Amino acid sequence: MDDNTPSDLAELDAAPKKPRKGIYVLPNLFTLAALFGGFYAIVMAINGRFDLAAVGVFCAMVLDSLDGRVARMTNTQSAFGEQMDSLSDMVSFGAAPALIGYVWALKGLGRWGWIAAFVYCACAALRLARFNVNTAVVDKRYFQGLPSPAAAALVAGFVWVATDLGIVGTSMAWPMFVMCLFAGLTMVTNVPFYSFKDVHMKRSVPFVVIVLIAIGIAVINIDPPIVMFGIFVIYGLSGYWIYFWRKTKGIPTSVISTSTEEPEERGLHK
Repeated sequence: MDDNTPSDLAELDAAPKKPRKGIYVLPNLFTLAALFGGFYAIVMAINGRFDLAAVGVFCAMVLDSLDGRVARMTNTQSAFGEQMDSLSDMVSFGAAPALIGYVWALKGLGRWGWIAAFVYCACAALRLARFNVNTAVVDKRYFQGLPSPAAAALVAGFVWVATDLGIVGTSMAWPMFVMCLFAGLTMVTNVPFYSFKDVHMKRSVPFVVIVLIAIGIAVINIDPPIVMFGIFVIYGLSGYWIYFWRKTKGIPTSVISTSTEEPEERGLHK
């Protein structure tokens, strides 16, 4: 005999159903576009179009910087989006720059060439994995180690500048070897790099800021390969400057959050 009364059945029918979990389209479109940029860079490198390969990496970098901001502005963050972003970054800023550097110059070094390319690729994977697990404890103002898009910009930018100047890749094998090792190993150091995450796009800014942005765009257009590569070289060295400046001032160099409210965090602040 059924014990459910008509009123009980009505309450069951009226009970709110859990919404089905879906995938947010807008931020993931930017992520897929960034992934395509990395894939495009790989294809262009295989075809010998190294200038276009470098452009593909830089386009992926711009798109990667937008997907997170779009997700936060539209309140469409999701665990799926985070995982998709990491996988896209591994292709665009890990595998693609390593392959571009290897095909363009490192191939002539034999095993030393593919070792340098692999070290860069492996460090990119380690950097992304560490970023994912340390998100909750790292000071948001800084990255722990060189971010993978900036490392990719160093490798791809080096190729772009040399190609634009008509330099043959085989003559730049050892400089590319050094660049891959520098960019790769800097990703897995504890050197702090300013993240620009405390810059809020929704806040009003003085008029002079807009003028400076316009001037910056004009300067980049003078010679995009050299100017953009120069910017990322300065950024790639800035972390070491911050590190040694903190050392001399007696400020902790670790970017792990300095909050000691959680007992397990206290041993991390060195």
